[in-house]
Amino acid sequence: MSKLPGSRRGTLGGVVPPPPARRLQVPAFWMAFVGTLGVGLGLMVINGLSTIASVITYVGVALFLALGLDPVIQFLAKRHIRRGLATVLTLVVMVLAVTGVFLLIVPPVVAQIQAFIGNLPVLINELANREWVKDLEAQFAGSLDLNALVSQGSQWASDPKNILSLGGGVVAVGAGIANFTAGLIIVVILTIYFTATLPSIKRGLYLLVPRSRRAFTESVTEEVTRSVGRYVFGQVLLAAINGLLSSIFLTIIGSPLPALLAFIAFLGSLIPLVGTLSGSIVIVASCLFVSPSMAIIAGIYYLIYMQIEAYILSPRIMNQAVNVPGSIVIIAAAAGGGLGGVLGAIVAVPLAASLLIIVRRVVIPHQHKR
Repeated sequence: MSKLPGSRRGTLGGVVPPPPARRLQVPAFWMAFVGTLGVGLGLMVINGLSTIASVITYVGVALFLALGLDPVIQFLAKRHIRRGLATVLTLVVMVLAVTGVFLLIVPPVVAQIQAFIGNLPVLINELANREWVKDLEAQFAGSLDLNALVSQGSQWASDPKNILSLGGGVVAVGAGIANFTAGLIIVVILTIYFTATLPSIKRGLYLLVPRSRRAFTESVTEEVTRSVGRYVFGQVLLAAINGLLSSIFLTIIGSPLPALLAFIAFLGSLIPLVGTLSGSIVIVASCLFVSPSMAIIAGIYYLIYMQIEAYILSPRIMNQAVNVPGSIVIIAAAAGGGLGGVLGAIVAVPLAASLLIIVRRVVIPHQHKR
């Protein structure tokens, strides 16, 4: 009779089973201690990521801007200009453009905000004498006393203490402008670095891929960077057109804070599909504080502009970029905006475009082979 491994015979010839394996006994204290360390480490990683979220956003924006400048560099390289010289020329033009736009926007915005705070009591008093306010009061006679509300607002604005408290908001706006300036400088520096070293970065990433898959990986990567670059360049060009035309239009109709509203139009157009509409709503609402007629004129203008952008400008500028479905644009913009604000929303859409190319070139063919 074969003998079971690890068994032994008893005194009566029976087979005695092996003793059960001894389990490692870990004291409850050490289990709780290790679990607490794991939770603490997880919280530390989450807090660290939330702390450097703005830095990650700056890196993402700079990388996508570098990809947006790459089509310009390739265009110059095809015109028999060395890539190094084409990169330098492109970066110089970019820095000059960013500096010029910054100098054109920030001083008027600060001056207009200061003038608005200083003229606030006068503006409130003039509001009571406007025809549309009187008509509104006549419609709600007996239930709403607009004159009393305007009088209270005028008294509040005439109190220096309230103006000083409002100045705290202006200080907050100034701090926001300062933070935006610092972020802009960081993004410009990183964009210069990524643009100058983009070919080296690509070659370094290709070396991390097995040789048998390197050619395919390079093909997919080049398609992603080329499509996303054209997408970013086209979106920035559309935003610049909207910002320039908005600045001219808002100055002509005499809207409040035209420089700030034009900048809002520029930022909004950086987010496709939803950005232009959102920026237009903010601008029309701002014009409503001056008069309903100005708001109606602004609304008609932006309705016409959005049609021109959707059916004329965007198809011509974005014809070689990857096509992103509207539902994905909305989801990506909402998710990116929730994670990183305006910059996050701007980065999220080209990131979604990159994922679409990867799904089309890698995931779907892999599923067909299974």
